[in-house]
Amino acid sequence: MTERHRLRSFGTLIQINGLIPIRTQPLYLVNLIASPLSFLFFIWIVSRGADLAFGLMGGMVLTMLSVGTGLQSDLTHYRHDLKFQDVVVASPVEAPVYVAGMAFSELVYSLPGLAVFVILFVYYGFATWTSVVVLTGVLLLVWSFATAFAFTLATYFQDVRETWMFSPIFSLVLTVLPPVYYPIYYLPSWAQLAARFSPTTYAAELVQGAVGLVPISWSTAVVDWVVLVGFTAVLFVIAGVKARWKDP
Repeated sequence: MTERHRLRSFGTLIQINGLIPIRTQPLYLVNLIASPLSFLFFIWIVSRGADLAFGLMGGMVLTMLSVGTGLQSDLTHYRHDLKFQDVVVASPVEAPVYVAGMAFSELVYSLPGLAVFVILFVYYGFATWTSVVVLTGVLLLVWSFATAFAFTLATYFQDVRETWMFSPIFSLVLTVLPPVYYPIYYLPSWAQLAARFSPTTYAAELVQGAVGLVPISWSTAVVDWVVLVGFTAVLFVIAGVKARWKDP
């Protein structure tokens, strides 16, 4: 398969699963940002606006995590309901091209919703060169590890309804319980230790530190980046080894 055909396949997948749904089913965009915005609204009400910035940073992390984990539903639907993956397997399109195209289609599909948070990010004066670079890197890593995780799971699901059971659990474990929407020092010491087992804790800490919401030392930032990159790399290795491209 030539590079030209790979790029064409990549673009076609983005169009099928990203651009066309935006035009034909725009209400799904509302659903994508409903959960992050609802958390943001709740935090604004409870804290009387004091922790709004934490909610804004957490909303962006949650949005990118949802983009990645949402891939499991689409891949399962395409694989079982439409038998589309069987067609791809029989075609010259390789697995990495298919997964990358589907992953980027989810990202493209989410851009209008993510734009809402970006506008708020700029409006409240958090946009600096440092914060933008850190935020971009963190969100890409969150999206990447969530995508690798979702792809691996999707190859084992036998019905799209199975994804409905796991998605709320992932959201609870990765964004509700860890300090994504609030500073980690709000938690008791034992809970802070438990939160360190979630990669989103490190993502939120980097973003909160970059915009000046919490103090963060150079050594802490290095540890956070190492954990995020390492976690992402491990999930990609697992996806490469354990994911089932073809049904047994």
